[in-house]
Amino acid sequence: MLFEEPVLIYGAGREALSTRAFLKAVQPDLKVFVTVDSGTADIPDTAFMAPEDIKDAIRAHRFGDIIKSPGVSRYKPVFDIARDAGIAVTSNLNLWGHTYRDGRTVIAITGTKGKSTTATLLHLMLTRSRIDAGLAGNVGLAPLDIADKHAVVIFELSSYQTADMNFLPDIAAVTNLYPEHVDWHGSVERYYADKLHLIDRDGGFPVALGAGAKGNALVAKATRDHRRLLRDLTSDEQLAVESAAARSRLRGAHNLDNALLAAQIALAAGATLDGIVDGIRAFTPLPHRLEEHKLGGMTFVDDSISTTPEATKAALAAYPGRRLALIAGGHERAQDYGDLAERLAGYGVTMLACLPVTGERLATATARAAPEITVLTPPDLEAAMKALVAHKDAFDAVILSPGAPSYNQFKNFEERGDRFVALAKALFAETPA
Repeated sequence: MLFEEPVLIYGAGREALSTRAFLKAVQPDLKVFVTVDSGTADIPDTAFMAPEDIKDAIRAHRFGDIIKSPGVSRYKPVFDIARDAGIAVTSNLNLWGHTYRDGRTVIAITGTKGKSTTATLLHLMLTRSRIDAGLAGNVGLAPLDIADKHAVVIFELSSYQTADMNFLPDIAAVTNLYPEHVDWHGSVERYYADKLHLIDRDGGFPVALGAGAKGNALVAKATRDHRRLLRDLTSDEQLAVESAAARSRLRGAHNLDNALLAAQIALAAGATLDGIVDGIRAFTPLPHRLEEHKLGGMTFVDDSISTTPEATKAALAAYPGRRLALIAGGHERAQDYGDLAERLAGYGVTMLACLPVTGERLATATARAAPEITVLTPPDLEAAMKALVAHKDAFDAVILSPGAPSYNQFKNFEERGDRFVALAKALFAETPA
């Protein structure tokens, strides 16, 4: 793809850097602007354009295309104005599709939770089966960075990316579907539609569904025809996956579901059962996803990736029979904490530290549903950890599984998780672990 007019990159994160590198390689002399809604725009070889100047720039046709980063909502009014003016809005993913799609097998995986683990497991299963496979999207490389390096490309895709994905996969998968990212999509209904755009398309490509997607009426409608579904695992295949998972570092029933889904896709892509088992055995928990740290005779679980109540429930269910202190709460995305609050006591939660701002609603719901749980309302993560020190006889594991994004107090979930681990080491470690 060659651009005849200057280009505006909207966003300045990992994908924006990848996009700029791609443009530099294919069109070294192309004029490139960059804009961000907040923060800095440290993208090399670009001219900064303030967001308030974009409408005037559109009217003056100072650029011919906008390449949008995933975190920037496609529903911002400025993009409608651009399209009406004949200025195309595309993405790093769609540029990959236009440039590198032909000649490659594409496997695309989405879902509200579990997609990163499923995609990582699938990549291990394929490579252990001696299949030339690469991993890109939200895990692995940015799409344009993986380029044409592999015969099979696995994309782990958020709803931000599936919303306007304009090429078809060879195999698509949906792990589950719960409300999330309402602020980006504008409504739960549009979130569902954008997420399911991955499979709700012409083309007849096969579809695999995780345990949390099966039986969902919206997923069934988007699948269109049950004959598109990949075959179920045989009893022997399922037993092999379950046995390997039981001896692996995968924790929790939800991660067994992820392994079963990955195996189903892997077999369809040509993997061997031995390669699938080897892939499960080789799996290392992804950073900030039920990542365990043993300190001072206690277990600390960094599950900062958790941004929904459903993810928090899955994390708690992975530690049966334990007395748990849960740290939850974060950025407001209209999460419903009613069911989570009612289940906390059954999961073994004895202490609950609720962080602003959604923690306020969780604290209220928990006080009503489970008054036996001690509820703390600290102003931030550091205060929460310090408060737990005074109650450490009441639990033997601390889980940071916020059930909400981090943006109100941290740059991202990685920063939140790193801070949790650092505080645990500073406040609870008796001896180096």
